[in-house]
Amino acid sequence: MISDKVTKGADRAPHRSLFYAAGFTDEELKKPLIGVVSAMSEIIPGHTHLDKLAEAVKAGVYAAGGTPVVVPSIGVCDGIVMGHRGMHYSLASRELIADSLETLAASHCFDGLVLIPNCDKIVPGMVMGALRLDIPAIVCSGGPMLAGRAGGRKTSLSQMFEAVGAFKAGIIDEKELCEREENSCPTCGSCSGMFTANSMNCLCEAIGLALPGNGTIPAPYSARIQLAKRSGAQIMELVRRGITPRMIVNMRSLKNAITVDMALGCSTNSALHLPAIAHEAGLKLDLTLFNEISEHTPNLCHLAPAGEHYMEELQEAGGVTAVMHELSKAGLLDTDCMTVTGHTVGENIEGSCIKDTCIIRTLEEPYSKTGGLAFLFGNIAKKGCVVKRSAVAEEMRVHSGTARVFNGEEAAVKAIYAGEIRPGDIVVILYEGPKGGPGMREMLVPTSALVGMKLDKDVALITDGRFSGASRGAAIGHVSPEAAAGGRIGLLRDGDIIDIDMERYTINARVTEEEFEERRKTQSIPGTWVKGGWLSRYQRMVTSADEGAVLK
Repeated sequence: MISDKVTKGADRAPHRSLFYAAGFTDEELKKPLIGVVSAMSEIIPGHTHLDKLAEAVKAGVYAAGGTPVVVPSIGVCDGIVMGHRGMHYSLASRELIADSLETLAASHCFDGLVLIPNCDKIVPGMVMGALRLDIPAIVCSGGPMLAGRAGGRKTSLSQMFEAVGAFKAGIIDEKELCEREENSCPTCGSCSGMFTANSMNCLCEAIGLALPGNGTIPAPYSARIQLAKRSGAQIMELVRRGITPRMIVNMRSLKNAITVDMALGCSTNSALHLPAIAHEAGLKLDLTLFNEISEHTPNLCHLAPAGEHYMEELQEAGGVTAVMHELSKAGLLDTDCMTVTGHTVGENIEGSCIKDTCIIRTLEEPYSKTGGLAFLFGNIAKKGCVVKRSAVAEEMRVHSGTARVFNGEEAAVKAIYAGEIRPGDIVVILYEGPKGGPGMREMLVPTSALVGMKLDKDVALITDGRFSGASRGAAIGHVSPEAAAGGRIGLLRDGDIIDIDMERYTINARVTEEEFEERRKTQSIPGTWVKGGWLSRYQRMVTSADEGAVLK
């Protein structure tokens, strides 16, 4: 066992004395040491209950013959940091989480890991760290919160952000704003739509790193505690059999994850995290692969923000395994891939079925014949950009409009709230990419403002930044190369006509090559506001969005 390096032999007597100081017994030190990595935090609603899951995981580990060791992880609540400088730390924190997990596990010689994340960057960050270590590991997320209720209908955080735009436009009054504010997020857990956290928790199932139910069992349900106990027990089986993350994460399982991504209509952030996860496994995911898979993968779910359904309903309809079983009928999944259950994908999904075809549609009646995400390429996005096509109004999927260009999110939001954006405009937000931000801020405030002001069917938004999974409308992000790296998006000017075709995967400005070159001669890229701290280091080392914004 790896832990023998710190628990066995006379030379390790000093080490054992420190374990004893921490309360461990001699009997416990003879068993495999399992790191239980808990991201419990009182500032993140999706994480406030993770201490209870950690206790359940510990019970499972003990019952299966191991010694659990709880260690911490940091996290950032994307909702709370939205719309101000705090958001610069969100994506960048993914690398810190991976680094810290690697540090804790490698330095203390853990034999296995149970990862307990829940929100946004914490999930991929932990998975990336586990892949670096390549010791047995299993993901047990905190689960989604239940949908809120306001005005007699289900709601979530995304409608809360949209309500601000509606309030500023005079569509709703302060009383209605307050009602939504108090009722949109009723329980602990990751926000209740198919936003980034729930997307990644579902994709952990699809890729094989988590037990069935990981992505969809609601946080308040007792079944979530039971899942944690089973995860704690299962890590011991993985340790005994020597099954590690790199035996599970390969190009075949990554293609399965992309396929499920397209069927579910996951967050555009998956286009950052799956390539980053692949990178840690020594693989490269090209964005064109997403389009290839999208072309023959039907979109079977319209969960919020794309539709009116929420994660609790996906669970009731059969969950991720039901979606995967439906996809397998058309041969769209590699069912021979190994998973943390110790069984193959095919064995895991056998017997699963759709229990409600209003929530999970069949192959015969999909929402669309192509996937939920689309990756566009053209003269202002040579290396691509992404849009959640399933959350875009039909009339906006092929669209031309007039550019309104802003340096940074704040300037764009000010113009939107001031009523300066008109139907037919395309809002272009520059210098929000991985380097330019730095940290590639999410643009939920401007997209929600446009939706709340009833402009989402007339106005598109393009940025080298990114979007929350809660964003909807023609929100096109991750434009690569970014403006700060000399990308042509930074050469756009007010009045340029931009043509968007999500069906043919193209995005182009009606600007000639010669004009682009003339503009480059006078281009002035703003200097960074970052003067020190680790964001400065991140800014120097981060790569492009099309590479997953990994550090090199």
